[in-house]
Amino acid sequence: MELLWDGLTGALQLLLERDTLVLRAAWRSLWISGLAVALAGCGGIPVGFLLAQTRFIGRSVCVVLFRAGMSIPTVLIGLVCYALFSRRGPLGGLDLLYTQWGILVGECALAVPIIVTWTHRAVGGLDPRAAETVWTMGAGPLRRWWVLISEARVGIALALLTAFARCLTELGIAMMVGGNVKYRTRTLTTATAVETARGEFDRGVAMSTILFLVALLVTVLHAWCNRGKRER
Repeated sequence: MELLWDGLTGALQLLLERDTLVLRAAWRSLWISGLAVALAGCGGIPVGFLLAQTRFIGRSVCVVLFRAGMSIPTVLIGLVCYALFSRRGPLGGLDLLYTQWGILVGECALAVPIIVTWTHRAVGGLDPRAAETVWTMGAGPLRRWWVLISEARVGIALALLTAFARCLTELGIAMMVGGNVKYRTRTLTTATAVETARGEFDRGVAMSTILFLVALLVTVLHAWCNRGKRER
């Protein structure tokens, strides 16, 4: 208990003093995860919409594969990205290994199945009369798409929040693809692991505290969206 208490007090002091290592790791984690989810959303939301609104051969297989992708271990994604980005890999010429952009690509791959699955569930759960009403009013495909996405906006918001929380707290991709390079690719999760292993327990607790606060904020937003969905 004494170790934990000393770690909490030391972590609070580091946060108040705006420790450079802690703040840089926090900012790096937030912008990488945020951008990864935004990019994944640009592709994942339309795919989820199409899976919910169209019928084609192999549709059920695609839905199952995306659902299975939600449970893929992050170390496996990191391993695949490492093989692709290494010098002997097909994308080695892009020099993405041990860079923030490499982590970004890996987290996009992590977020896409989550966003596709939740969007498919949200759009598929809409009242069929909504699509029929828009169709009978003579709306074009883009207008129909926009109306249905607006109706499912709460579910889509939950998808983005869930994906962001998963990306922010993952460790395998950031460690294997980013390499945990100090002041370059070190994120909150990798920095927590390495600083604790080095005996810098205060910094480890400080970074874990930031992760907890962000996770708490995401949980509150998640609950608020769910409440709005139930009220609707």
